[in-house]
Amino acid sequence: MEILHHVYRTVLIYFIVLIVIRLMGKREVGQLSPFDFVVAIIIAELAAIPMQSTGVPLWHGIVPLVTLGLLEVLISLVTFNSPVLRKILNGEPQIIIENGKLCKDEMRKARYSLDDLLSQLRDKGIANISDVEFAMLETCGKLSVIPKSQKRPVTPGDLQIPTDYEGLPTVIVMDGAIQRRNLKRISLDEEWAAERLQEAGINPSKVFFATLGTDGRLNIVKDEDDIGNNVTEKNDSEVQTVSTHTGN
Repeated sequence: MEILHHVYRTVLIYFIVLIVIRLMGKREVGQLSPFDFVVAIIIAELAAIPMQSTGVPLWHGIVPLVTLGLLEVLISLVTFNSPVLRKILNGEPQIIIENGKLCKDEMRKARYSLDDLLSQLRDKGIANISDVEFAMLETCGKLSVIPKSQKRPVTPGDLQIPTDYEGLPTVIVMDGAIQRRNLKRISLDEEWAAERLQEAGINPSKVFFATLGTDGRLNIVKDEDDIGNNVTEKNDSEVQTVSTHTGN
């Protein structure tokens, strides 16, 4: 019974922490400002106490967790409308490289070493500092880099070549289930998807993944045991591409 009691407390605290993190928003998961980092540490500590100590009432851990989550949401709303408070809590970006030259004073203020800088530049595929127009150290610790115009990859716009609109493909089948919401968003329905799959000789339940491109092409990944690790290879036995129309 004691083991079950521990399991019960652990599962309950887990879901409460999960709810609190979701309330705090996607921003908290993707990047951590100094304030967010402190909140994350406190949440971890508060969650561990009631899980480890059965003598501590559950509400002693739940109430602080919920309070901290609501406080984070409130402060996020306030800082959204207050640049001054946002600067105090989160700081502001610092220019590390300007016109290909290091800003040593800013690096010293941020205690940002050359090893850290070179490592993050290599991670972005940049070998020479002189190739960088601007490099900003963001408040979350991420380095944003803007290469010099002569060092950027050539784009169709640079060559004045017109291109067609690509957009994002719409997922219409995932794990054998037709995605009705996605189809409704592009003014289609489940019957349309089923008909197109039948035309391709495939049962929807046998489809692992299928997308509809903005060019009207239906890309299908069959649900087979021998599916390759890299679907983008589009082997004949793995991926079938069918020309179709969206009804326009």
